Amino acid sequence: MPQSTPRNILDRLRTPRRYPKFLKTASICLLVGGLLSPISATAASGTPAAAPAAAPNGYCGGQCSDILPPGENGNATLAQILLNQAFGTQPGHAEDQLGPYANLASGYAGLTDAKINTFFNDASFGVPSDQVASTEKPGGRGDVTIVRDKKTGVPHITGTTRYGTEYGAGYAAAEDRLWLMDVFRHVGRGQLTSFAGGAAANQGLEQQFWRNAPYTEADLQAQIDRAVANAGDRGKQALDDVNAYISGINAYIDASDSGRYFPGEYDLTGHKDPITNSGTIEHFKVTDMVALASVIGALFGSGGGGEVNNAISLLAAQDKYGVAEGTKVWESFRERNDPEAVLTVHNGESFPYATRPDSPKGEALPDPGSVTAEPLVYDRTGSASASSSTRASTSAADTALTSARRGMSNALVVSGKYTASGHPIAVFGPQTGYFAPQLLMLQEIQGPGISARGASFAGLGMYVELGRGQDYSWSATTSGQDIIDTYAVELCQDDYHYLYHGTCTAMDKIEQKNAWSPTLADGTAAGSYTMRVWRTKYGPVEYRATVGGKKVAYTTLRSSYLHEADSIIGFQMLNDPGYVKGPQDFESAVQHINYTFNWFYADSRHTAYYNSGDNPVRADGVDAEFPVWAQPAYEWRDWDPAVNTADYTPPSQHPNSLDQDYYISWNNKQAADYTSAPWGEGSVHRGNLLEDRVKKLVAAGGVTRSALTKAMADAALADLRAEDVLPKLLKVIGSSAVTDPTEAAAVSKLSAWVSAGARRTETSAGSHTYADSDAIRILDAWWPLLVKAEFEPGLGSDLYTALAANLPVDESPSAAHGPTGAHAGSSFQYGWWSYVDKDIRAVLGQPVQGPLAQKYCGGGDLGACRDALLGTLKQAAGMTAAQVYPGDDQCSAGDQWCADSIVQRPLGGIKHGRIGWQNRPTFQQVVEYTSHR
Repeated sequence: MPQSTPRNILDRLRTPRRYPKFLKTASICLLVGGLLSPISATAASGTPAAAPAAAPNGYCGGQCSDILPPGENGNATLAQILLNQAFGTQPGHAEDQLGPYANLASGYAGLTDAKINTFFNDASFGVPSDQVASTEKPGGRGDVTIVRDKKTGVPHITGTTRYGTEYGAGYAAAEDRLWLMDVFRHVGRGQLTSFAGGAAANQGLEQQFWRNAPYTEADLQAQIDRAVANAGDRGKQALDDVNAYISGINAYIDASDSGRYFPGEYDLTGHKDPITNSGTIEHFKVTDMVALASVIGALFGSGGGGEVNNAISLLAAQDKYGVAEGTKVWESFRERNDPEAVLTVHNGESFPYATRPDSPKGEALPDPGSVTAEPLVYDRTGSASASSSTRASTSAADTALTSARRGMSNALVVSGKYTASGHPIAVFGPQTGYFAPQLLMLQEIQGPGISARGASFAGLGMYVELGRGQDYSWSATTSGQDIIDTYAVELCQDDYHYLYHGTCTAMDKIEQKNAWSPTLADGTAAGSYTMRVWRTKYGPVEYRATVGGKKVAYTTLRSSYLHEADSIIGFQMLNDPGYVKGPQDFESAVQHINYTFNWFYADSRHTAYYNSGDNPVRADGVDAEFPVWAQPAYEWRDWDPAVNTADYTPPSQHPNSLDQDYYISWNNKQAADYTSAPWGEGSVHRGNLLEDRVKKLVAAGGVTRSALTKAMADAALADLRAEDVLPKLLKVIGSSAVTDPTEAAAVSKLSAWVSAGARRTETSAGSHTYADSDAIRILDAWWPLLVKAEFEPGLGSDLYTALAANLPVDESPSAAHGPTGAHAGSSFQYGWWSYVDKDIRAVLGQPVQGPLAQKYCGGGDLGACRDALLGTLKQAAGMTAAQVYPGDDQCSAGDQWCADSIVQRPLGGIKHGRIGWQNRPTFQQVVEYTSHR
């Protein structure tokens, strides 16, 4: 399935994209006929079985549910891929969770507790005997059994030894995600193009990740050695678990190779010959796990960065207004600690972190106009020199270097004090995008010291990473607090030496050379290039500039750099029923996770929240927002450059809470005074969509699983701009009578939409037409126009552009220009809604806490503001659907529903149909425990 120009880093992966013209239907039929003769995976390893061994008591009382589209099976043979490409047929369990997931959008209004599993899976432990689809003993082992259920094909792994349990987990993971695992280990190593083809999107993806984690094989091994050594017995057990898991993966590789039921992408990319079966699928090794972990950590668990961009926009503000006023203006747009921001910990507790110092020290702001991005790609040959390749490199660099716009995911958790049953209820999950196969996979693991069911990232499923234990569930959202700093290293001798503690020191040159040739999956012509990173003790070089006339290199240092493997201990603890027996144990476990996440917990009696991550203790006076000099006085406290360790803030200083009345999170601000690393955490944030709904439920009391799920589903269809900002815009417009017919008609449509709930919903299930479609079209067209008309005259073009580089103005579902790209589901995380809200309220004379430094709309004059809004509204109303939704590789111009729709972006050969837009987690749990151990 071809893709439009990607904006999200995961959207860059393209394998395969299209198949050569000779693969016509008749040819496919002939090929399939020959390819169906090898023994199938099911015949080789799975047979119907009697009832499996009883699973441990789940304490859920049938009230734990989950869902993960499109389906559990992410592997397909060449024959299955060709049938899918020709006729749309699906391998078993490849998309059987997609329909229930999609149908919640139209079915949530009538949801009851009894109907929840119409849209979710039963997440109870074990498989009833009449629901067993197959049972296998992987590798012929007697100490582990993999049972798959009929409904979803999820693997339920039960082991009598720890080694056997983990071996089974690895075997099951390879059965379901081998190709995807292989793709991402090569992404992590910066070797995707050599493995999957030289498509421009593949080039961009490997460049994106390798720039920030340019590890050598020695680096990867050293991280394993340190993680094991620092964690004592648990570290040794983790290494044993990883080795067993890898043994299971490699056993499946060997079995599927000899049986010829391995993923067909290996044939299509030239790694295997579909006729002779010659070729090799490389075995996995321990360092591959670290490479995989570096990708996931970069995607979802590394907050902060962007200090150079911050400096550029600050300098633009100071150039416009002068240093004092420009700094004030910049700070008002930055919203580091906005008093109106929605909070996860809302009980008044304060957790100061990365706050603005009264007298900043060590700042190394660039001389205006001196900043240039550090090149990554050298020695291009063949197709690597094409314009599409250089554009991909530029886009990858922009995404890698700009301020963090990572994350997604949401959580709604209500204390038992406010539920109908008296037990806590949680609806939560990670919003990881939509892919085929999915990045996550479901599994249940039962063995010595392990008892859990839930989702794990493909290839990292030694333990369940998000899910449930025997009597508790947990989940996470990306938190994004700042664990990344930028240092200005002063150059000496030449551009590749720098001053380290007064000594001229050579930078390390790290290189990765890649070459590719055309394949069936990717017809990109032969080419090659070298990726080169210059690495200092302060991290990789990202930019070059001058500071006060001195030549410097700007480097980025994150606390999890060289520590990608450390978090394994926390996940091991979460899976251990002997360790987690209550909320305090849960918090202790997630304190061992060094990535930046918000963690949520629920059992039958308690709820809890904890914010994880290795938050470095910065030197006094250092402002984390901007680059600082690479000098001892400004380094992290007790920083050891050899292994990148430092002092970190203690757990008590991380936002945490036990049994608050309710928790919500949609990547919003965690707590008072906990500085927001992302821009845009102000008065209007998509977290407000959850906050408003859950707060009302809690105030009424008697919350049920279905009521909390409905709150989530309703927020998932809401247009944040229309719900929280549009009423104030209409109030400005309504300050005088609207006489122009075009303007009046537009106002009427927008007002009616707001009154109807401001949702983007179909007229009826499956209609593919929005109710209030005209109003939605008008707002989609109007928003970028009104933001520019409101702010650019006052800010000036240079400052407006600089601030828009820090925070995009819009992220509607159809906005391919947003950071998540088109057809990605996640929407309204980043935009200027808070700025518009504060400014319009100020113009209306309403009270504003943490206002912008100036009034911008109409220069602060209500009449002039109204004129600006009406002028752009009339312009937007006159735009046709084809202009607002210009069409792409998925949709024809003017198809509004399709423009919003979610696409399961293919990471392999299987394609799925589009589903209607929802803004909700990809993997999601609905849980309410009835008892406790």
